[in-house]
Amino acid sequence: MNKTIAAIIITAVLSGCQTADETLTTSSTPISVTGSTASAIAGDMASRLAEQVGPAGATTLKMDKDKSEYAAALEAALKGWGYTVIADGKVGKDQKPVEIAWAIDSFEGQVLARISTPSIALGRAYTATSVGATPASPLSIMQRN
Repeated sequence: MNKTIAAIIITAVLSGCQTADETLTTSSTPISVTGSTASAIAGDMASRLAEQVGPAGATTLKMDKDKSEYAAALEAALKGWGYTVIADGKVGKDQKPVEIAWAIDSFEGQVLARISTPSIALGRAYTATSVGATPASPLSIMQRN
């Protein structure tokens, strides 16, 4: 019962996260998610994003450079799905990359992860384990017009 209530609260909070304009923000104070936990969460979120943003060969993604293990794991996971990822801010003249932003936080012992583009936001709660992380909630998908 508590997990159901927590999932409903998390979904409600994540579905209410909208920006007033086309700008995206990244987490200013990300929690420390390291090693296999970062890789597991990044891998799952990258696969879910790949289902939503289009084919890897035709889509270039742009994300802000960050030195956290989660950012590095997310970049590697997206590249593993075949996406070209621009993390240094250098966009070519002919490129129109899809800007992505990510956020990761902690809530009641769970890790909340979010990835967003100007047209879609994905969010999910995870339970960190000694060998990675397991999803603790359904995937929340919010599409923007």
